Amino acid sequence: VHLPSSISEADIAAIEAEAAKLRAKADLIICIGIGGSYLGARAAIEFVNGQFYNQTRPEGIPEVYFAGNNISSSYLNDIIKMIGDRDFCINVISKSGTTTEPAIAFRELKKLCEQRYGREGAKERIFATTDKERGALKKLADDEGYETFVVPDDIGGRFSVLTPVGLLPMAAAGLDLDAVMAGAAPSR
Repeated sequence: VHLPSSISEADIAAIEAEAAKLRAKADLIICIGIGGSYLGARAAIEFVNGQFYNQTRPEGIPEVYFAGNNISSSYLNDIIKMIGDRDFCINVISKSGTTTEPAIAFRELKKLCEQRYGREGAKERIFATTDKERGALKKLADDEGYETFVVPDDIGGRFSVLTPVGLLPMAAAGLDLDAVMAGAAPSR
């Protein structure tokens, strides 16, 4: 209940700064996650911008798509075809980095990103939201030099929309995080 008032202005500013980098580099952003790692952000983006957001978004705001929530090879291939030759960034969201569905999607999209931009260029386009200290994704992000955000220990996946899990994709899609947090704050 008090999460909106416990996130600092500095945390919001850091998220907005990275979202601005995403918007500057990408025609589209692929958010990889399962369950609460993508549903909250998707619901918020569609609530504010409509279900056909990707077709009606303003100039300078990237399309946002979600992957890693199933093991369908057809779905993943459709995402890769849709990327085509457009510039893209990846926001991979996983506390552990070992959940099967996101791990498969990330492996394939990371490979595409590295083929297109090189390993150095890819590290500027991959953002990881993960555990603060441990896990396969945290280790990979540290080893590769990806920008990271923390999934708080005390917030479960289904409640994580008001943490970097949901806030980074929302900011990348052009949502006003100050307004989101003010709207979510408990009323007196």
